[in-house]
Amino acid sequence: MNENDIRIDFFRASGPGGQHRNKSETGVRLTHLPTGIVVTATESRSRHINLRHAFARLEAKLAARNRPVIPRVPTRPGRASVERRLEQKRRLSERKQNRQRLEE
Repeated sequence: MNENDIRIDFFRASGPGGQHRNKSETGVRLTHLPTGIVVTATESRSRHINLRHAFARLEAKLAARNRPVIPRVPTRPGRASVERRLEQKRRLSERKQNRQRLEE
């Protein structure tokens, strides 16, 4: 990961934390410029800890994006499983047929 490809912004994090959090810019937003992926970290009152969390999240997102997609191999059900399913449907159909009222 090239450092020139990342824009780092600091902002005031909202939420609980009191006076210290309200007057210091501890929220971190990282933007990966080539891909446009944006991650933020605001859970700590420390800018350095938030920066570490944000970099870890960005690395995880980039790794997930670069993971190869394994194509699905279509399969067909075996003959025995098709026969079992059809037999089960036949039994259910007979049971439903027996529920109907006999017309007189």
